[in-house]
Amino acid sequence: MKNKYSFDVIIPARFGSSRLPGKPLADIAGKPMVQHVFERASESNAERVIVATDNMRVAEVVRGFGGEVCMTSADHASGTDRLQEVASNLALADDRILVNVQGDEPLIPAQVINQVAANLAENTCAGVATLCEPICSIDDFRNPNIVKVVAAQSGLARYFSRAPIPWPRDAFAIHANALPQGLEPRRHIGIYAYRVALLQRFVTWPVAPLEQFEALEQLRFLYHDENIHVADACAEVPGGVDTDQDLQCMRELLG
Repeated sequence: MKNKYSFDVIIPARFGSSRLPGKPLADIAGKPMVQHVFERASESNAERVIVATDNMRVAEVVRGFGGEVCMTSADHASGTDRLQEVASNLALADDRILVNVQGDEPLIPAQVINQVAANLAENTCAGVATLCEPICSIDDFRNPNIVKVVAAQSGLARYFSRAPIPWPRDAFAIHANALPQGLEPRRHIGIYAYRVALLQRFVTWPVAPLEQFEALEQLRFLYHDENIHVADACAEVPGGVDTDQDLQCMRELLG
């Protein structure tokens, strides 16, 4: 049955990563990483898959394997800003749904991309949709590099933090070396669906105080009273490539 909505996927592919320069072109099993991501996104129900980049080398490689490219500024502070430029350059309609698929996720499942787009389409009270998954270890719960999210019964996010939330005060007063039964914390997965109209507003807002301290751009939406829908991902989302060690692991996995 055909979906009642349609969406596009935008893959931000910034060349100048501070931790892994040239990351989009890193070779994995004979293909540049951006091609792996493009192929996974192309398996989704997206009508278009577009790579947004600030680098001509990346653009040439993408065009070489038959992908669509939109050149964007090198000055964007976030992938969200880059998506907004794509939406403006392509004159996309205000109600168009765009899914931001990170350019360093060569194993992103297509069904997860479909899920986050569907969740936004079905939840008209939200301007953004994203996904999460259970946290099962105390080390992950305490790790500031793993972003946690707390949501209401409605499925709307209440807060995102690098801190361990929710904090089990009484249980940790007794035993702080394991997650207490029933806590069920959630790790935020960095895939987003937006409507273009909200992206146009987002870039007019200054950085929010909470966003600045936590270094989490999604807090800018909450600060401006925009609802973010969050749900457990329908499939496991493997980790992305942030470091050289991650890259080596991905090469072994896909090689």
